[in-house]
Amino acid sequence: MPGTSLQRQRGALMIEILITIAIIIIGLLGLMQVQTQLHKSEVESYQRTQALILLEDMANRIATNRTAAADYVTGTTTGLESPQGAGITCATPATTAPLDERDEAEWCLALQGAAETIGTSSVGALVGGRGCVEPIGTGGVEEYLVTVVWQGLTPIAAPPAGVACGANLYNAPAGSDCADTVDKADFCRRYVTTIVRIADLTDP
Repeated sequence: MPGTSLQRQRGALMIEILITIAIIIIGLLGLMQVQTQLHKSEVESYQRTQALILLEDMANRIATNRTAAADYVTGTTTGLESPQGAGITCATPATTAPLDERDEAEWCLALQGAAETIGTSSVGALVGGRGCVEPIGTGGVEEYLVTVVWQGLTPIAAPPAGVACGANLYNAPAGSDCADTVDKADFCRRYVTTIVRIADLTDP
């Protein structure tokens, strides 16, 4: 009958419309995931660029003030607050203080992103940035390992054992991608390092 045929056509058309809507929704969800991953990649890239700038900054400061290079040693805790909120307050040396003290204070503020603020919060640099200067010279060679670490967005791999700066300070709360578990401990700590060698310029 003509009526039955028309109803079947309408039913088939409705099914096609529902399938089309489902395909569009799946495609949009996939596109959103791609956009999210691209955003994370952009943030990671931006943070690494900032870390390299901060790393070069301190390396240049040490090289410039080479006679007091040993005074730049910080250990493994200088820098910004950790993700858990254990903040580090930057020193405020007097203008007559030694150059190394002023350099360290300025570097600490740079790690905190003090050049750009929103309200009273510093937002111009890394997430949880920290910087460390450690002596590594042996056999009379004066060398210093300068390290900048920060909070990554996703776990990749833990830094090698020789990179102690900020170790185990970048494990986010339980249940997150960066949670401290047996298989992902410290996997969200990102780092860049460089070695500053102080040459002996005295006459033999």
